[in-house]
Order: sequence, then C-alpha cells, then structure tokens
Amino acid sequence: MKSWIGLLFLLGGMASAREATDRPNVILIYLDDSGYGDYSYHGNPVIETPCIDRLAAGGVDFTQFYVTSPACSASRYSLLTGRYPARSGLGSWVIGPDSKMHLRSEEVTIAEGLKKAGYATGMFGKWHLGHPNQKNQMSTDTLPLAHGFDEWLGTNVSHDYADAQLLQSDPAGKEPIDGYRMIAQNLPSDAAASTSLTKRYTDAAVDFIGRHKEKPFFTYIAYNQPHLGLYVDEAYRGKSRRGLLGDVMAEVDDSIELILKTIEAAGLRDNTLVIFSSDNGPWIRFQNSAKDPKYGEARMHIGYAQPFRDGKGSNWEGGHRVPGIFYWPGVIPPKRQLEPASTLDVMPTVLAVCGASVDSKMDGRDIRPLLVPDRFTHQVKTFALLYSAATNHANAYREGAWKIHTALISQTGDSYGFRASSEKPLLFQVEQDLGERYDRASEQPERVQGMLQRMRALEASLK
Repeated sequence: MKSWIGLLFLLGGMASAREATDRPNVILIYLDDSGYGDYSYHGNPVIETPCIDRLAAGGVDFTQFYVTSPACSASRYSLLTGRYPARSGLGSWVIGPDSKMHLRSEEVTIAEGLKKAGYATGMFGKWHLGHPNQKNQMSTDTLPLAHGFDEWLGTNVSHDYADAQLLQSDPAGKEPIDGYRMIAQNLPSDAAASTSLTKRYTDAAVDFIGRHKEKPFFTYIAYNQPHLGLYVDEAYRGKSRRGLLGDVMAEVDDSIELILKTIEAAGLRDNTLVIFSSDNGPWIRFQNSAKDPKYGEARMHIGYAQPFRDGKGSNWEGGHRVPGIFYWPGVIPPKRQLEPASTLDVMPTVLAVCGASVDSKMDGRDIRPLLVPDRFTHQVKTFALLYSAATNHANAYREGAWKIHTALISQTGDSYGFRASSEKPLLFQVEQDLGERYDRASEQPERVQGMLQRMRALEASLK
C-alpha cells in the first residue's frame, strides 16, 4: 500500500511540475554557528555530510561566501532583507526576548517579495528578529507572520536562552500574541522539545512542500543547530566519530536529504533552487571552557573555522566566512566559484530568478551571472563588503582580494599580536593569506587610503 501511495504521489507531482525556470521554488537553509570547516566537502576528516557534499558538488560552491555580521540577529536581518545591519535600527548584533527592538514593519523581506509574486511562504526554524514583550507593547510586528510568511514553526530566539520558546503560527492561537500558540517554553530545561527541533522543522517543511507543490513556494529552514547547546535526536546519538557535534551534523544532513527526496518525489527537482549557508562562524569564545556552567564541556561542542582565524563574534575571516551553496539541477551547472559573494546577494538574486520585484533599497547584487554565466551576462558589480560587530557599525572592509581592519574584534580578547585603528588600519590579501597573518599596510599605503575612503563613504551611506 505504501509503495502505491508513493507512486501516486510521484506521478501526481510529475504531472503538475512547471518548466524549470518558470517561477522556481526556493528552499533557503540556514544553520546556526556552523563553521566553514564543519563539513566533509571542506576537508573535515571525521564529520560526514554526504548530502551537503552532493549539493556543493552538483551546484555552485562559493569558496568565498560571507555574512555581514558574525552574530545571530544582524546576520539574519541581512539574509532576509539584502541590507546591511547598520540600516536595521536594531542597535545590536543580537536581540534577546526582552528587547524592545524587532524587524521593522517598513522593511521588505525576501518572503514579502515572493509572496507578492504569488508564492506560498513558510518558515521553519529560529527567528531571532524580535519577540513580543511589554517594552514593545506586545507588538504583532515582532514575529514572522508580519514579515511575509504564511506560516511558521520555530523558536523565538536561540534555544539556549533560559526563556526560549517554541512557537507555531495558529489562526486560533493567543500565545504569546494572536496568531500563535506555544508548544514549549524554557527550552534548555525541556530536553524532549530541544532534541526534537531539527526533526520538527524538517517534518514541517516536508508537509509544507506537499501542500504547496502545485504552486511556487518559498521555504526558509533555519535550523537551531549546531550553535553550542547541542541537542540531537536519540537516533543520532553516538552515530558520529566526532562526538555530539558530528551527531548533530549527521541529523541535519539527513534532514536535508529528506527534503531533497520530497522535492524529487513531487517532480520538482529541476524547478527548485536550494541555497545553503550558516549565520556565522563557530563560537570559539568557549574553546577553553572545560566545565562551563551553561554548556558543560564546551570545548568539544565547538566547530571549526579553519583555515581562517577566530570565529563567531569576530571581524576576522573565521567569524564572517561561511559555506555558500546554490543548487539547481539542470539550470545551475556545477562549479567551484572563486568569486566572492555574500548573504546580501541572496535576496536580489532570488527575486530576479523568480521574476519578483520590490520597492526596496538592497545593498546586495544580482549574481545570476556567477551562477549561470551562459544564460545571464549582465555585469556583476565588483565585490565589496563591510564587516560589523556588536553595534552593527563597520570595523573592517573587503574589496576584491584585499581587506582592511580599522579595529580588532574578538570575543576571545585575543588580538593575535596586531593593533588596528582608523588612523592606522591593517591590510591583508585574504586570497593569498587565508589566516590574516601578514600585514601589508606599510607596503601599500595608497591602497590603504583608497580603501579607507571608500569604506567611510559606504558606511556614511548607510546612515
């Protein structure tokens, strides 16, 4: 019986499939604190990610892919709006559940742009862009339904907050505000809820795809893992040779595999763009914490930013450099793309691919020529990126292969023997010097001054 049901589902999906480039579906997968070196396709010797490896091998694998901020809220803001964190008004790179701030209603998100173009929009995973509380008068603008998503299941903040909540959109719901219902709260003390998150999101995404396979859809899956408070389904515990971190990555990888199989069974494989990335590098702040009061043996839970320096919370490459994969069989030819790109480029590119348009000032670029050069030939603006940290103000700037630091930011407190200021920036050639070891500022003072001027001009435009 089950095989017949599967066959009917397959045939039904195949019969209704659109042409590959006719308003393609979009699946955006975003991990939390997953470092550049946490994947077997990036050379990790014991963590196995076979499905993600296949995405990288079968699509465009950006070897130089960036986030705008090395922390949760600001990074997610840029992903969803295509804009620098300095434009957000959030005031900080992370906003907790008791913060007055939230994603503003006047911002246009990728979900809103696609919804306007007729897409069904679903989010499954961590939000971390606002929560209703007394400081914001329990505002309905704080949660995903106000920003273009038809439905949502996920946590309001990172699951390791003592008062983190697991919420689901529900027209009859009243908690914490109208349109939502509470599934669980105080997540770190609710092991059953915490270990269920990855599977819950995957099952919800699979269900969403099944319900919307006849029309174009946008699915944003923001897994809470790996972060640092690691939770994994019991079926995956002990599965990896890398301990709990490897177990978590195995569950995430299998979850993505299930989503891809669902797409294929629905006959939508060639009509679906899959994008994979992470919000920032690994949280190495706890790399020496043998018995952290919150995370326990935290040293063994931290991922890898190698070959880059530092990690989450820093303006070194290890904080901002993340995986970046665009996978679309039959449309995007496999390529190891060496040209830099960032999460700022996701929204303008996706909207262009899907034939959607919005009245929004985005800082990102339409990078379709980097994905399908034979089909799209318009000139892509030369890559430039502002790095930001706790206040969302710029502290480093990359242009082409060169990067200047006007400050040194690291949650570890380690400056690695360097000093930097606006008056005397550091200069690194980050394509040749991956670890940012050799300051070239004294060799190229004109380059430093030119980059500094353009950095200041770009930052001023954000205000």
